[in-house]
Amino acid sequence: QVQLVESGGGLVQPGGSLRLSCAASGSIFSINVMGWYRQAPGKERELVAGITRGGVTKYADSVKGRFTVSRDNGKNTVLLQMNSLKPEDTAVYYCYSDPYGFVAPTYWGQGTQVTVSS
Repeated sequence: QVQLVESGGGLVQPGGSLRLSCAASGSIFSINVMGWYRQAPGKERELVAGITRGGVTKYADSVKGRFTVSRDNGKNTVLLQMNSLKPEDTAVYYCYSDPYGFVAPTYWGQGTQVTVSS
């Protein structure tokens, strides 16, 4: 079992920045990928960004150049730095872990709301 606890999120104006953090505990040796999905009202959950234990990253096209995912394996944490936020980035953001490689999200955090609005 892996437990994921998120922090960060909130309300920000368009063009602003936020940082999300996620800490993993439990069977952390089983984790390869950590990252973030998001789900907006009425839409399916989608991958935002992920990073492997070795540092390989994957991003949704819609966030490339604006979001940066990073990881501290020693602290078992993953960060999502979100810059130049747009109203369409508004969603609940979920931390996830995957024991393989961007194919099988297995464990999820509780979700944190990000709202981009003036």
